[in-house]
Amino acid sequence: MSLEQLIKQCEEAWNAFVKGDSEPAKALFSRRNDVTLANPWGPPVSGWDRVSPMLEAAAARFREGEITSFQVISRYVTDELACYFEIERGHAKVGGSQNVSPFALRVTSTYRLEDGDWKIVLRHADPIMAAKPADAALA
Repeated sequence: MSLEQLIKQCEEAWNAFVKGDSEPAKALFSRRNDVTLANPWGPPVSGWDRVSPMLEAAAARFREGEITSFQVISRYVTDELACYFEIERGHAKVGGSQNVSPFALRVTSTYRLEDGDWKIVLRHADPIMAAKPADAALA
């Protein structure tokens, strides 16, 4: 699979994710020990045995969602490694809420060529979007 094909599949997978289905996203991750996930609801985890259940738990928080845009801010690509920084915007029912709420995530994804196919080796997403004053607390 080419990097362009993986990016297209990632967009489809994250749209399924915000509907509560983690399986398409899970299929795109590396199974190597250094695979890492950091999402808004849990501590960062490494290793497929920890990343897989964390993806399932995060997807289970979403229902009836849609990602409306993937805005690539920057990307760095070599023959074997790629890093994308983007903003993902969408809406979904989150947690126990019956209301659809908008969201925006800052996402950094690292992709690696493994045995001829590109795989996700790192995904870090957080919802902090607004600028903060210089003296603001980070917590």
